[in-house]
Amino acid sequence: MAHIKFYFFSNTLDQKIIKNIIKLKNIAIIYKSESIDHKKINILKIFCKKNKIPFFITNNINLAHKYKANGIFLTSDNKIPIKKIYNKFDIIGSAHNQLEYYFKKRQLCKVIFLSPLFYNEKYSINKILGPLKFNTISKNWSTEICALGGILNENIKKIKLTKSLSVGFISWSNSQIKKPAYLFR
Repeated sequence: MAHIKFYFFSNTLDQKIIKNIIKLKNIAIIYKSESIDHKKINILKIFCKKNKIPFFITNNINLAHKYKANGIFLTSDNKIPIKKIYNKFDIIGSAHNQLEYYFKKRQLCKVIFLSPLFYNEKYSINKILGPLKFNTISKNWSTEICALGGILNENIKKIKLTKSLSVGFISWSNSQIKKPAYLFR
């Protein structure tokens, strides 16, 4: 089976995050923040370039060009049609349902994050998908699927039950991911 890809959403780096990132072989970092902090973006970009880690910026094509990011991440609420696609960019995006999936497909996203897979503080217990509904929704999807939402050390093995080839993390603690290598053995 293919190696799983990890996507980590961050707006900053600290020693705990760096330690966890170094553990993972196949990771990309997505800069996601409410406000633009050029100093933090530059630190993330330099770290990614030094460690050969793909770097994405959320919803801002001009900023992605300015920092020579590997690509752009389009959130589920980003409904702006992308008219010109730059060959240098990888486009990835998130969706919560079929309608959003088709829109992300029209935006030429090569990876689509489906969320929330598990319970987290952002979504109520009624909004979570779980592995069964996750697979039902994404059954006929032709793009690569990334599981996102509430993924912890306790439930990461359940990713095997989905057709996801990648996992996205928004928050990350030292205890969250101990040894992700066992995920797809």
